[in-house]
Amino acid sequence: MNEAPSDSPADLNPARQMSWRAYMAVFVMGAYLGILFTKTEVARWERIHQMFLFREVRMYLIISVAIVVAMASMWLMRLLRVRTMEGLPIRYVPKPFHWGITFGGLMFGAGWAITGSCPGPIYAQIGAGEPLALITLLGALLGMYSYAALKPRLPH
Repeated sequence: MNEAPSDSPADLNPARQMSWRAYMAVFVMGAYLGILFTKTEVARWERIHQMFLFREVRMYLIISVAIVVAMASMWLMRLLRVRTMEGLPIRYVPKPFHWGITFGGLMFGAGWAITGSCPGPIYAQIGAGEPLALITLLGALLGMYSYAALKPRLPH
């Protein structure tokens, strides 16, 4: 007897359910985005620096287009009832507001302004041969693991 897929955490473990094709799709998309970030100079420290100094609107336009594309994609996925690679329904659950989000956003923005990179372009910078991006990656990993360690004590 076939049962419907379960939504328990054990059944949603991506490492257990993703096929090699799914890994290849993620790899190809990541490589494409890395090339795109490098060619459009989104991953260049100078561009980020100019954006945060309000000297150039190019990055704001790129970010605005990305937001519109993401919104349209989410709307289409909901309309077409797209499922995950594992066949599970995609659910959008809004998160409640708390001030930690504001504080975290300010920390994220400060790190972005200082390093010239947010999590996606770090890998593009490394691939482009920027050695300081390795320090940025180390800082991002340290922040991620620090949050994971402190999460039980934080007000969520």
